[in-house]
Amino acid sequence: MLDLLRKRKSTRSYLKKEIEKNIVNMLLEAALLSPSSRNIKPWEFVIIDDKKIIEQLALSKEHGSEFLKEAPLIIAVIADKTASDVWVEDCSIASIIIQLEAESLGLGSCWVQIRCRETKEKEKSEDFVKKLLKIPQQYGVESLIGIGYPKENSKSNNKSLTWEKCSYNNFGIASL
Repeated sequence: MLDLLRKRKSTRSYLKKEIEKNIVNMLLEAALLSPSSRNIKPWEFVIIDDKKIIEQLALSKEHGSEFLKEAPLIIAVIADKTASDVWVEDCSIASIIIQLEAESLGLGSCWVQIRCRETKEKEKSEDFVKKLLKIPQQYGVESLIGIGYPKENSKSNNKSLTWEKCSYNNFGIASL
């Protein structure tokens, strides 16, 4: 797991290569195995591989969603807000599980935050995505995850560890 975390990075540039059905199924299995509070599993996943819809999703935020137009696959992580009061946390866990599984399969990914964001036209990003994907009103949209084969096989980021952010027993008391 540590090796996977050390090499994972946000990928925003993808090859024009379709992701095989069996690989998509593995990503979905990982998502469905994600833990959730009280095992309610309020999350659901919308798989998008239609290029026209992907091009529209690239407009879902004022900044930071443009790269999606290159992604051969997007997974929208949504949840029924009436099912759980911690749907945001449950969707966040599922989102990172999807990204880690993508990394383990040789894919690149990047999370696009949708909740509490706006389009260039100042429409709520969540409303924009709900309209486009025909998502019922009681659902919240946490994220869109762009997934694909990385365009370049660059080395992972130099991830320096900030051990000073770790405390033992009381805040601010380090003892490593």
